[in-house]
Amino acid sequence: MCWTLCARKNLDRSNLLISDDDAFKIWCIFNFLCEDRYPLSIVSEEMEYFLRKLTDSMGGSWVEERFEDYKLELQTQGRSLSAWELITLVASGHFSKGMDRQTLSMGINEVYHELILDVLKQGYIMKKGHKRKNWTERWFVLKPTSISYYMGEDMAEKKGEIQLDGNCCVEPLPDKEGKKCLLFIKCGAGKSFEISASDKKRKQEWIQAIQTCVSLLRLGLPAPHREARLRRREQRGRLQAEQEDLEARMKELTAANDTKQQELEAMRKALEEAAARAAEEEQRRLQTQTELQDRYRTDLEREKTVRQQMEEQVALKSSELEQYLQRVRELEDMYHRLEDALEEERAARQDEETVRRLQARLLEEESTKREELEKIHLRQQRAISETEAEKQELEKERRAKDSALQDAMQQLELLESERQGALEQYQAVTKKLENAANNTRTWKHKVAEHEGLVRLIQPGNKGPQRITNWGPAAFSEVELSVREKEWQDRKRPAQ
Repeated sequence: MCWTLCARKNLDRSNLLISDDDAFKIWCIFNFLCEDRYPLSIVSEEMEYFLRKLTDSMGGSWVEERFEDYKLELQTQGRSLSAWELITLVASGHFSKGMDRQTLSMGINEVYHELILDVLKQGYIMKKGHKRKNWTERWFVLKPTSISYYMGEDMAEKKGEIQLDGNCCVEPLPDKEGKKCLLFIKCGAGKSFEISASDKKRKQEWIQAIQTCVSLLRLGLPAPHREARLRRREQRGRLQAEQEDLEARMKELTAANDTKQQELEAMRKALEEAAARAAEEEQRRLQTQTELQDRYRTDLEREKTVRQQMEEQVALKSSELEQYLQRVRELEDMYHRLEDALEEERAARQDEETVRRLQARLLEEESTKREELEKIHLRQQRAISETEAEKQELEKERRAKDSALQDAMQQLELLESERQGALEQYQAVTKKLENAANNTRTWKHKVAEHEGLVRLIQPGNKGPQRITNWGPAAFSEVELSVREKEWQDRKRPAQ
């Protein structure tokens, strides 16, 4: 019903190389392989699995490069295929070039029987009757729990069924009664069947297939393709968990990167502030030293000028005193003038004493200032040496911090490269998971609950029965009644 309602709206039949029946089978295969999220889409791994099986069933060779190019195109566009796009892709012959429509239809039918109808193997085999013991050719169909055999390949008339369980066994038999490639099937209910394959290869294939079914029944496992689908889904679940782990690691790396950048920024600011303070301190010290040197140079020049002036005055006074004494000797008769000269001499001596005292005091002050200047010079030398030592320590500290900054930058670059690698992995996984991001189980459950009804409604003409050389295109009245009876039987226990 779902196919009937949706196919008219979404499927463009103008350029399709397949029939509506084959398109319906591809639609069923899509519903089997798609993810359980809405909108329904098929991931690239499941699409590759289906196309490989289809190519093998047609007897063609799988071209890996062609699929990888198509897969890369889908990943670049960031999308996955819907059911109608998958039907268009298969029907356009993109992956089945060189195959005719009949071969493509046979391949689709074989994959449909395997994945949807759980047919593990089918083919013509000779079977020995239970009553008349005659050998007749039957079309055998092997499923995980039973072996059905029909009159012909169209499976229109079912002749019998062999129920398989964990107690069944299959063994090869020696040739007898003119029959070769015999095998013996023994079931738990005491029933046994003898069948004859066409050759040894087919005999071995049937033995291995039946033994596989019995082993699966003993272990309680589903059909191989269903188990493989579960394993693929589990693997995608693990990939999703790895993606979440990768996202957590990315957050941790981002947080560590931010913290490291903040630490580096704080360290850089501290280095800049320390360098600025050191430069300002050195500039202030140099300016103070220059000012002190200028001041002391000015004082020294002033003192030198005063000393020269005092020396000139002393020389002048000495010459005047010598002239006065000479005049006193020459004018001894002039007593009063001599007394005046003596008084002048006494005054000059007093002045000289005063000058000498002043000179002594100036000399003492000069020596004191010179000592102070030497002390200041020593302090300046000490301050310069301390400044130089501090400058060297600051330079060493700056170099150490520069080295630490370079190491931190290298670690940051390493973290950035790791973050880029993790981001690329994260993007790759995200692109893979986006292909299966929005699917749901709603329609699949509805189809599963109404499986009998869906199989009863087939596209095509609603005539009494149409049989082709390769299978039924519609149900016959007998098969329809059988399927209705089976459906009613399944509904009774549920009620």
